[in-house]
Amino acid sequence: MALIPVTILTGFLGSGKTTLLKHILTEQHGKKIAVIENEFGEENIDNDILVQDNQENIVQMSNGCICCTIRGDLVEALNELWEQRRDKKISFERVVIETTGVANPGPVAQTFFMDDDVADHYVLDAVVTLVDAKHGPQQLTEHEEAQRQVGFADQIFITKTDLVTPAEVDALRNRLMHMNPRAPIQGISKGVVPLDAVLDLKGFNLNAKLDIDPHFLGQDDHEHSHDHHDHSTCGHDHSHDHHGHAGHTDRIQSFVFRSDKPFDHKKLEDFLGGILEVFGEKMLRYKGVLYVKGSNRKVVFQGVHQMMGSDMAGLWGTEPKQTRMVFIGIDLPKDTLLAGLEGCLT
Repeated sequence: MALIPVTILTGFLGSGKTTLLKHILTEQHGKKIAVIENEFGEENIDNDILVQDNQENIVQMSNGCICCTIRGDLVEALNELWEQRRDKKISFERVVIETTGVANPGPVAQTFFMDDDVADHYVLDAVVTLVDAKHGPQQLTEHEEAQRQVGFADQIFITKTDLVTPAEVDALRNRLMHMNPRAPIQGISKGVVPLDAVLDLKGFNLNAKLDIDPHFLGQDDHEHSHDHHDHSTCGHDHSHDHHGHAGHTDRIQSFVFRSDKPFDHKKLEDFLGGILEVFGEKMLRYKGVLYVKGSNRKVVFQGVHQMMGSDMAGLWGTEPKQTRMVFIGIDLPKDTLLAGLEGCLT
């Protein structure tokens, strides 16, 4: 039986998650979605939408969707939904989990790899992060949780863009791009994100075969076209960028490694293993296409914290063989990592 795709919806307090969830639970969109809402969150769905019943924590909505409030553990909630679906008591094709506004999405994401029952039935599709255009810049500066939410994202939506100037939206977009160059960023105002832009993104395949967009670092290249970088590696220090938010240093930062030389597979495996052991908790997301000596195929790798997956992808064909890796993390020792990766080349 096919695994049920799960979307983690995250974003700081007031970023618009409730608006999106209301849309999912009430609009006639024809999709059968189970929404898991953390009732300890500061912004619960309105009582008139979510039926408050002490005995019943799974509520069928009129549009065919299901709302489930968590009173305990996420694993229990997912397993209970699965059992009710198996017993034909409820019907849904995908799940959206809302985290609380101050939550770190990391542990939620890890649930899908650490718990066997959950991994047998569900697959994490993507982490979708909402950032409020008006209050987001200040929240990112003051709250590490807000930065983590951006660091984990597979897709970022800037909400409430109608409340600020286009220049302010551009400055926020540039800041987010520096924190997480691998997540597409889209601005939205006064409305709800189209569900097709939230669901089935396939952004979080940790151990699946995946075709990585060869231009997934293209924005980063464009963003840094004024930098002079060595053709074998390119690590950007984003703590002093020039896009209108000087004066603070985001702890969540990203950097990129590129090389036209192949990796020695054994050296790279040993190096990454050691790095994950030491810095795993600080490494939020990492992803890359690797050029490995002795292989005519691309090797794709990505991970979250200490969990890393890699797999063979397509043949290199006529395109130039080149490693492209992006790392997103908290206070990562960029120079050490870049030098270590350089040392793994043949």
